[in-house]
Order: sequence, then C-alpha cells, then structure tokens
Amino acid sequence: MLRNCGASVLRRLRRMWRRLWLLLRLAVVAAVAFAVVGGWAWFERSYIYPYDYRSYIETSAAQQHTDPFLVAAVIKNESKFRSDAASDGGAVGLMQLMPQTAAWIAGRLGEQFTEDYLYDPAMNIRYGVWYLAELEKEFRGNEILALAAYNAGRGNVRDWMERYRWTDTFDEIDAIPYPETRLYVRAVLEDRAQYKRLYEE
Repeated sequence: MLRNCGASVLRRLRRMWRRLWLLLRLAVVAAVAFAVVGGWAWFERSYIYPYDYRSYIETSAAQQHTDPFLVAAVIKNESKFRSDAASDGGAVGLMQLMPQTAAWIAGRLGEQFTEDYLYDPAMNIRYGVWYLAELEKEFRGNEILALAAYNAGRGNVRDWMERYRWTDTFDEIDAIPYPETRLYVRAVLEDRAQYKRLYEE
C-alpha cells in the first residue's frame, strides 16, 4: 500500500516537473522572440505609441512647419488613432475637429467642405494640422497655449491671458484653470517626448 502510494506521488512529481520544464522552454522561446522583434521598444510602438497615418502626419506637418511628433501626440490623446471617433460634444475624426471649425478652416483654404471629410484620415489630419499650426502662430510659438486653445478653445485662452496677465512666455501648466485642459496639455507634451524617442531617425 505504502509502496503504491509512493509510486503515485513520484509519478505526479515527474509530470509536474515535465510541465514546468515545458513552460520554462516556452518562456525562453518567447523572450528570444520578443528580443528579436525589438523587445520593449517594439511593444511601445505597436501598442502604447502607435504612429498610424504617419505619411499623412509628416506631409501635413512639413507643409505647416510644425512638429509631426506633436501632431501624433495630439491624435493619440484626441482619438487614440481612431478615424471614426466622435465625441458627445460633436468633435469628429482623428484630430477631433468640430464641424464648424473644419468649415472655417476649409473657407480659409478656399475649399468646399462637407462633414464627411472629417472621417477621411488624410483630410482630417490636414485640417487638424493646419489648425494646430495656426494656433501656434497666434500664440507666438507657445506650445502650451496653443495646445490649451486646441482643447479649450482659443477664446478661453485669450480670456485667461487677459484675466491672469499671462504673456507669450507662459509656461505654468498648473495655472491653467480647466483641470481637463491641464491634464490634456501635460499628456500631449509627455507623449510628444515619447514619440520623438521612439521614432526620431
């Protein structure tokens, strides 16, 4: 009886050891494969900081003389690179443009406009980058103010500048009155740094 019991325990231990050995080998294979395809940087590029529509972003950014990594960070925070994204407030597409803002941009560019354009990645990015560059010009290259205006509206930022006597050298993100806008500006700038780290050649 004891001999049978001991043999049974021994068989179980052997099975457990074989399973552990198999899991260990699989883990080693997975680690090697992970390293071969680029390791953590590959994971970041694929899942945390994607750069979809890169050619559209870089073409529009070059035309407007703005930073493509800033544009990518804006898209990540606005829509997570979903071209069909639509907010409860009515903003649409990759760069979450309001239809009335997009219509104004089209007018400035001398183009016809329909709301369907906002679901087209190339068009949405072109209009969004143009608008972001326009805000950068309006606020004399101050990215914090431009991003705050992109999120909260240029009128609000102008009001804050007048009320709190901000200048074009403003750099205190924590002083932005809207919590959502504070978080947005900080997130975009942090993400821009990561895009630059991962994709700058």
